Amino acid sequence: MINVETDTDPNTSRKVLEAGPLTQDKPEYVQPARYFGNVMRGNEVFTMHQSKPSPALSGRSVVISTGRCVGGGSSINCGHARPFMFFVLSRFIAVMGYTRAAASDYDDWETIHGNPGWGSEHLIPLLKKAETYQPQGDLSTHGTQGPIKVSFTSESPNVASQFLTVASEYDKERGFSEDLQGFHSCNVYGRWPRYIDGTTGKRSDVPHHYIYNQTEHTQLTIRERRRVVRVIFEDLRAVGIEHVSDLGRNSKDVQEQTISFASKMVIVSAGAFGSPAILERSGLGGLDVLSRNNVPQIVDLPGVGEHYMGNSTSSGAKLATNLTKDHNVLFVPYLASKDADTMDPISRGSEVEVESFAKRWAEDGQGLMAQNGLDAGIKLRPNNDDLREIGPDFEKRWKDYFEKAPDKPVIILVSLTAYVGNKTIPPGDKCFSMAYFTTYPLSTGRVHISAGLHPYGKLDFEAGFLDDPADLGLLRWGYKKGREFARRMQVYRGEFVPDHPEFPEGSFAAAGASPQPVEISSSDIRYSVEDNRAIDEHIRKIVETSWHSIGTCAMKAREKGGVVDARLNVYGVQNLKVAGIKTPLSNGISISRIDAVPRL
Repeated sequence: MINVETDTDPNTSRKVLEAGPLTQDKPEYVQPARYFGNVMRGNEVFTMHQSKPSPALSGRSVVISTGRCVGGGSSINCGHARPFMFFVLSRFIAVMGYTRAAASDYDDWETIHGNPGWGSEHLIPLLKKAETYQPQGDLSTHGTQGPIKVSFTSESPNVASQFLTVASEYDKERGFSEDLQGFHSCNVYGRWPRYIDGTTGKRSDVPHHYIYNQTEHTQLTIRERRRVVRVIFEDLRAVGIEHVSDLGRNSKDVQEQTISFASKMVIVSAGAFGSPAILERSGLGGLDVLSRNNVPQIVDLPGVGEHYMGNSTSSGAKLATNLTKDHNVLFVPYLASKDADTMDPISRGSEVEVESFAKRWAEDGQGLMAQNGLDAGIKLRPNNDDLREIGPDFEKRWKDYFEKAPDKPVIILVSLTAYVGNKTIPPGDKCFSMAYFTTYPLSTGRVHISAGLHPYGKLDFEAGFLDDPADLGLLRWGYKKGREFARRMQVYRGEFVPDHPEFPEGSFAAAGASPQPVEISSSDIRYSVEDNRAIDEHIRKIVETSWHSIGTCAMKAREKGGVVDARLNVYGVQNLKVAGIKTPLSNGISISRIDAVPRL
């Protein structure tokens, strides 16, 4: 994002070129619960990226959706806005959930990866400046005057409250916190805030607080539906960008090209897929990739497009070492009682039903339309018994990375008052889900151009999900952990069988309907070796992205595969920066956008 607030020169003009449409004041983007429809329809505000088939996923591909509108994912996900200062500084799940990194994550950026000014001492004040934290309590790590609003739901859905009740009675080892997002809190249960204004009920996103409100009083202009082809250079100095109409995305023909010049600098902020593609089409990248695409090399940067981190679902901020990543996520559904408070009327209701909630929202900013369905959870670390359950593949990772960093979670486990799968739920039935994702997955991938200068060419994309067996052990453990919580909640009426593992015939772990939950004191389900294999195979078939694709333009030393330095300057050229989640590897949804300052 362009930090217009800190630029004191009123004569400096800025131009934002956005691949998708504007979202300003449109109900489908400012009403939080509309994210269900946005995700399910997959309309023009999304770009889909299909990976190569992977043996680790039983031969299937994964499809990663990224935001393609002003504000990117912060405008269309379920309530995780992105507070930008110079670019994204915090992390979030794809549901407007307010999720912050561990303080040690930021310190790692500075001390381990050599990026001065990126430690928690420097970044936490900026994160506080970006937000207004509306809940009462200790505000020592939170802001009170920033543009991005953070709140708890006022509805107190029983799915969330029962999750926390079970936690207090079933898991005596871990405690509770009033603030799960205080940079140091970990391994404790609590309510989960959202990037939703608790007063107005509006989504608290990036464009409404950093872009649309700046266009009248600054020289900031937005050109929507423009697809960037490449950056233009003169003697290794970025002087502009070449772009085409986005109307050509459904055509095989390349559209007429336009060049916008920049007198000061060009900032590429096109997400974990878009930014490396733009750099490679501009001649910045590895020689092998550029040669295959007949693109003359300007600067040798083999790290471009590497280090892909796709978070199959997880939540953790770390700099990639070699490849791309994405948190691996599973949304495991359970049948719910008739009195369960769920998002079903909006997520699966008719248009008439949905509009009734929209009407209530318009009146007072409250009701189901002001919810995101994610209201309780834990940043979870394993104990010794859990480590044995996860298995030996994870031992080295635990010793090397987690054991001496008590603020780093291994997975995040949350209750979700909705079913987000693609199966048909019988009319009148209700569902809730236990969602969990790995926070620092070891498996990594890569993304490169494959069609030369064609701005709509298919990308050469390897997701890398589950390539490292340590990730599979964590996800197996997460499935079991979430299931034990669900089956003790009073709203539980069994598993929604189509979205659970196919356990061997006669297994004690078999999924099915249940007339009531089990007692809190009941023994945990015992899984056989064959049961574990069934869980692993199920995970390989269904694990997906958490929409937190990061890492493809890494901020680290050039000789270690870095693309930008600590000031976000692209190595080897002048007046070109890359900003966004693909740069410092925190969690987030990719944004298809490039920002440029045109020549005056």
